[in-house]
Amino acid sequence: MTPKLQRLYDAVQKHLGVAPVERLGEITVEVKAADYLNAARTLRDHPELRFEQLMDLCGVDYAAYGEKPREGQPRFAAVCHLLSQTHNWRLRLRSFAPDDALPILPSLIDVWPGVNWYEREAFDLFGIVFEGHPDLRRILTDYGFIGHPFRKDFPLSGHVEMRYDPEQKRVIYQPVTIDPREVTPRVVREENYAGKD
Repeated sequence: MTPKLQRLYDAVQKHLGVAPVERLGEITVEVKAADYLNAARTLRDHPELRFEQLMDLCGVDYAAYGEKPREGQPRFAAVCHLLSQTHNWRLRLRSFAPDDALPILPSLIDVWPGVNWYEREAFDLFGIVFEGHPDLRRILTDYGFIGHPFRKDFPLSGHVEMRYDPEQKRVIYQPVTIDPREVTPRVVREENYAGKD
């Protein structure tokens, strides 16, 4: 670990009371959902940290993540990528929603107002509810969309499809009508492919 990264590691551990993880030259700190908002404020306001800018927030579905099964652990998390322009360093802040059936985390919109659309995206695609968000609604899918398409248990073909109906002269929704495809290459599937005998 470089001396600069060690200073960041020590400052985060000192002021958040949580041991960060260093991997590949980057620091990640994981906090409980109840401490998420206070940790964000501390990261922004403390002079030794000064993370003035939230670069990104993304939702993550950790079901079947990596090589190890994650049974008994929370499934949904919000991951923030932070930048300190004062100290010229970066940090990843992660918090897991305690309830997989209804994942709820506090909104960070009062800390970094630019998180608005990022939280809407995580809500739309993963179903993570950000408590205190002033306008939490879908941002990428249609308002009538059912489910959250980036969840790992969401069907690949979806539930409904929309198309323009020339007879009704409008867009309509109907159950998915995708025919299953054969994904085995023709070389394996057909004995006489390319003149083989």
